[in-house]
Amino acid sequence: MRVFVTGASGYIGGTVAARLIARGDGVLGLVRSREKADAVTALGFEPLIGTLADPDILAEGARRADAVIHTANSDDPWSAEALLAALEGTGKSFVQTSGSSIVADRAAGEPSQLVFHEDTIFDPLPERMLRVAIDQRVLRAAHRGVRSIVLRPGLVYGRGAGVHRDSIQLPKLAGVARRDGVARHVGRGLNRWAHVHIDDLAELFLLALDRAPGGSLFYVESGETAWRDIARAVGRALGLGDAAEPWPIAAAVKEWGAAAWTSFGSNSRVRADKARAMLGWEAKAPGLLETIPTTLS
Repeated sequence: MRVFVTGASGYIGGTVAARLIARGDGVLGLVRSREKADAVTALGFEPLIGTLADPDILAEGARRADAVIHTANSDDPWSAEALLAALEGTGKSFVQTSGSSIVADRAAGEPSQLVFHEDTIFDPLPERMLRVAIDQRVLRAAHRGVRSIVLRPGLVYGRGAGVHRDSIQLPKLAGVARRDGVARHVGRGLNRWAHVHIDDLAELFLLALDRAPGGSLFYVESGETAWRDIARAVGRALGLGDAAEPWPIAAAVKEWGAAAWTSFGSNSRVRADKARAMLGWEAKAPGLLETIPTTLS
């Protein structure tokens, strides 16, 4: 199989592409520069230079492949539309990367009892409505001759296997801790997030590509952790001791912008029971807190 992967030089896309190559598939990877093209070529991917703003390039990638995995930007409707238009009526597979932040709240470090499954009705925050709409349009493409699938992973952690090996949230948390000499969490840090190791997530991408029916939606998680515990683990890994300080939401917003509300300060509790039951997916990688020392080293 030949798979067109957007974000092929990124954290998720690069790891998924590496797994495809390892099992014998061909990868055509969208990259933005000649430098990144050289980097992915060294990993065995064929580069296609372009951006998400170029529908002709996206359509070319879709035509040249048997399937498309879109990891480059979960909040860009134009690229998703361009890829779906190119795939319409072909029966080819399209896997869209979304995220569990679509069910995030604005708890500012307080806990929530809400846990979400694929059929749970929810009212997304205004800043997440676009992503929800994109997911819905992707799923509806199953009625237009596209085998469309949406994956919504929680916080992704662990070392990637592509050009860009680092996750997003944990390095940001560690950056603040290194600068200030103390690990911090938003508010009381009792808010919880589902999480999944990048290797387990990549495995689910492959399983979805191989087995999932068109119009399928999956949350992805292997557990959940409170941000206070994550911050404390970061502090220990950096040699700053076991304690972590509460951080007022206003100060966190100055540092991280809106992510202070919808990532570091929010709850995003989802379950991947459907992926386990329907696709036989099983998380095998070490847990989040266990990997933090090696991830930050």
